[in-house]
Amino acid sequence: MAILNVNPTRMELTNLKRKLATARRGHKLLKDKRDELMRRFMEMVRRNKALRKKVEAKVAQANAHMALARSVMGDAEIESALMVPMQEMEVDIAQQNVMSVLIPQYETSLRSSDAADIFPYGFAYTSSELDGAVQYLSDILPELLELAQLEKSCQLMAAEIEKTRRRVNALEHVIIPQYEETIRYITMKLDENERGNTTRIMKVKDMMLKEAHQYN
Repeated sequence: MAILNVNPTRMELTNLKRKLATARRGHKLLKDKRDELMRRFMEMVRRNKALRKKVEAKVAQANAHMALARSVMGDAEIESALMVPMQEMEVDIAQQNVMSVLIPQYETSLRSSDAADIFPYGFAYTSSELDGAVQYLSDILPELLELAQLEKSCQLMAAEIEKTRRRVNALEHVIIPQYEETIRYITMKLDENERGNTTRIMKVKDMMLKEAHQYN
């Protein structure tokens, strides 16, 4: 592991020890964040899987009803019946901060509270299969929005987990070992300088004693 390009002084040693303590605290916090993100991510994935299975089953039923309606009425008549919708849905998008990840929140509201407004046609000239298809699609729509919200949340959470994982690895395998190696190097240099100073002082002392007492 390469050491940092710093002067081997006591001030630099103190600064590096402080940086090392900060890096270790940051490493622990990031590991805790990564673990909590993983826990929440797995919960979202399980919810997403169950909801997707449920939505796909309802979409298959709606498609089956629509196929039967086409066989009875024809595409032109279905298109004419659905041309002017009576019901409208508004979607408000908000955000929720989850572990520094901005998760989308979708809120829906209908223009009319009358359940019959989902049918934009009269029932005299249309097939009951078309009614079933429209009803299924109307029931699925809120769940489709929830599924979209969950899938987007999973994407954002996965990106944040990957970013946090890279930071944890950088601290664990690069920055902290580099600080530790540099601290060992500076400590060794300072000890070596201290021993050199002690040796020089002892030599000067011997020289002064020889000169004072006329030692041979």
